[in-house]
Amino acid sequence: MIMALILSLCLFGAVAGTANAQAKYEKATFAGGCFWRMEPPFEKLKGVAHVVAGYAGGSGENPTYEDYASKGYIEAVQVTYDPSVISYSQLLDVFWRQTDPTDPDGQFVDRGPQYRSAIFHHNEEQKSLAEKSREDLGKSGRFDKPVVTEIVKAITFYKAEDYHQDYYKKNPIRYKYYRLRSGRDQYLEKVWGRDKDKKEMKQSSLEYNKPSKEELKSKLTPLQYRVTQQEGTEPAFHNEYWDNKKPGIYADIVSGEPLFSSLDKYDSSTGWPSFTKPLEPGNIKEKVDTGFFMTRTEVRSKHGDSHLGHVFNDGPRPTGLRYCMNSAALRFIPKEDLEKEGYGKYRKLFDK
Repeated sequence: MIMALILSLCLFGAVAGTANAQAKYEKATFAGGCFWRMEPPFEKLKGVAHVVAGYAGGSGENPTYEDYASKGYIEAVQVTYDPSVISYSQLLDVFWRQTDPTDPDGQFVDRGPQYRSAIFHHNEEQKSLAEKSREDLGKSGRFDKPVVTEIVKAITFYKAEDYHQDYYKKNPIRYKYYRLRSGRDQYLEKVWGRDKDKKEMKQSSLEYNKPSKEELKSKLTPLQYRVTQQEGTEPAFHNEYWDNKKPGIYADIVSGEPLFSSLDKYDSSTGWPSFTKPLEPGNIKEKVDTGFFMTRTEVRSKHGDSHLGHVFNDGPRPTGLRYCMNSAALRFIPKEDLEKEGYGKYRKLFDK
């Protein structure tokens, strides 16, 4: 009787499991010429915790700026990122758009093997994604020469001297002049400036793309994958956010796009997190669902295309709607972490 009531309220078929995934930071290492110019593009990305300039790919311990080249090291940057917010494939997209991947002898004005482009993979998944990405770029017809960027295993990364870290912030005038005379920006504008997909490289799109199937299977819990990718359902009253009363926002666990706010959350007595309206209506799309011998309105995320739940017309004022969501499809960001997690513009909502 109780189960029948629950199903009539939210019309979900219960599936065992739990959505208690925690953020797990990973590393990505890229070489694209002078590391001064490779830090800024990655540091601006949501989901990137920090970027370190250093030396990779050589032999011998503790290389310095004076001897790293003689030891076979390359100037590189190591990116620490949250794969639940930004994927490795998205980082690869950023990397390619900072380099000339057809140059085997350096990058732009920086000449020599210590400035050549390379991707240092930290696991087999990164290796596979990098190789596929390089192959696709080579077949794109964008370049009139072969793509020669190396893809090698990451072994040891040595942090460069402190004065190299965030050089563009510490020496903005000198950095700006150095970058201008390098020819890098002129080349990138020529190659990518007229790209019809250039808009996809804006921060908003980089944040909210859907990772590959392989990445999703490795990053999501079985329940999260079943709910978001196979239209599954988690059990009522036995999920992460049904009774969460903390202030903050809820994002798509797959893409990171912001979806709902705690300010619009209410107790629907269904055992699933329920909201009266989306935080960002543009990140929500609706679809007719005729499963379970009835017609309902499915709710999916726009960029991640994740199955989130359903929306019903029995909610409270002012909207009269009940967005009945799966916790397993959501990631909660507390208000105190909004700036740190890249959602700083929503912090003012909770200061009123």
